[in-house]
This record gives sequence, structure tokens and C-alpha cells, in this order.
Amino acid sequence: MLKTRRSFRRQKVCKYCVDRIEAVDFKDVKRLRNFITDRGKIIPRRISGNCAIHQRQLAAAINRARSLALLPCAADLI
Repeated sequence: MLKTRRSFRRQKVCKYCVDRIEAVDFKDVKRLRNFITDRGKIIPRRISGNCAIHQRQLAAAINRARSLALLPCAADLI
């Protein structure tokens, strides 16, 4: 008989909920950089593990930080 392997995948948790942060701050550039790729795109929720509320706040905060030039809009492709 063939035994099927079960792969256990760990549930991703929201980093903002774990740290008990109520609102995402657009001035916290160090934390926001963890949620954008090297090309400048926002990492989706299914990959980052954020909850829906914090992912929406995160997207708004990244866009605010981009408009104030705290974060790059796109990567420099030289």
C-alpha cells in the first residue's frame, strides 16, 4: 500500500497583530520596506500573512510614503 505524505504548512500570522499595533504608520519606513519587493511592488496578503484590515492599512501607508518620497515608487533599473 502506498502511504500518502501529509505536508504541514505553518499558518502565517499578521506581524501587526502579533506586535499589537492598531494602525499602520506611513512614517515607519523600516517596517514598510519589509512589505515591498525589490522592484517596488506591494507584497500580497497571501504571501505576507497579514490580516485583511492591516493589509489595507499597509497599502494605504505605502502609497502615502511613496507620495512623500519616503519610499521609492519603482526600483531603479540601471
